[in-house]
Amino acid sequence: MTKILWTDGSASPNPGPGGYVVLENGKPVRLGREKNSSNIRMEGMAFIEAMKYAGEEGCEIWTDSEFWKNVLEKWAIVWEANGWRKKTGPIKNLELVQEAWELYNRYPVKLNFVRGHMGVEMNELADEWANKARKGATIEKE
Repeated sequence: MTKILWTDGSASPNPGPGGYVVLENGKPVRLGREKNSSNIRMEGMAFIEAMKYAGEEGCEIWTDSEFWKNVLEKWAIVWEANGWRKKTGPIKNLELVQEAWELYNRYPVKLNFVRGHMGVEMNELADEWANKARKGATIEKE
């Protein structure tokens, strides 16, 4: 059965301390942080961790990151064909783009976009946990 996962990333200020989360059934299954990061970078880390977590089983990722959805569904194939360059210059966070692209092509993944901060319960919960991760929260062991 495909895993249903919700992801989010946060940095405050942006750039600044960052955190990300992957939720399954309303509970964090992956949390992480970086001392100096950006919202885009943390969103990408959440995608990567979601795909690693689901692995061969595959996943449906719900996200408010239209940027990362576009990276994987539209832009990375062109960037790869062009030697990992884009017309306007270097690709920011290239190592994350390449890792996400490799995982996206290795595992069954469906991406779903939901507009952020619109009252969608799981998206709001993901936002809350990404901010907790940014502040140092960890997953409690049961």
